[in-house]
Amino acid sequence: MNTGSITHIARYPVKSMRGESLDSVDVDFVGLPFDRAFAFVQEGLYTSFPWFTARDCPQMLLCQPVLSGGASPEHRHKPPSVNVVTPEGEFDLTSPEMRAKLQEWSGKAPALRTDYRGCQDVAYVSVISTATIRALSEAAGVEADHRRFRMNLIVETGDEPFAENAWAGKAVTIGGATIAVHEPDRRCNMITLSPETGESTPAVLKKAGELNNANAGMYCSVLVEGRIAVGDSVTL
Repeated sequence: MNTGSITHIARYPVKSMRGESLDSVDVDFVGLPFDRAFAFVQEGLYTSFPWFTARDCPQMLLCQPVLSGGASPEHRHKPPSVNVVTPEGEFDLTSPEMRAKLQEWSGKAPALRTDYRGCQDVAYVSVISTATIRALSEAAGVEADHRRFRMNLIVETGDEPFAENAWAGKAVTIGGATIAVHEPDRRCNMITLSPETGESTPAVLKKAGELNNANAGMYCSVLVEGRIAVGDSVTL
């Protein structure tokens, strides 16, 4: 059953920093190459969630990573070079200057880590519908911007919000790839932060709670590796 089409593909090379839009991508069993390949953790914090994110430092959402040096699927095991364009200049992601800037903004001590499999919270691939984005954005009085929700695949499915909830336990074919849809993405304060300014609008999370048990979008894994492109049909 055809349920829609892909409108955007996004990857986020550095957890909590700005992402990049892709026209197409070759997904493998650990998702989109270099998605969340880098992340900062809080030094001295030994918990199941050690990440240093925009909740600690909203300025991260104003930072744009730029990948170079072999950023292609066949080089997944070799981290690419990354420069970060910030409101206060451009820095090498791995440099002491980048770390110092994050510490200056947040008052906390971050340390960089990398993992070719990605530093995702739960699953390697995420999907959300444009209807879900519109419903939550309109309810909260913010601009409908897929970047706020930081998902990999944005799907046009029609006007029914949260229709993707019903995909749990099913396989979805998109272009040359097939993904398994597992469970809803339970959201946190990250979705309250504007992707453009870092400003918080608590109503976004509140409305997600009222409308969909604080969920928005679905977590997935890859069953069949292949290429996904904007415009590809989504078949349930």
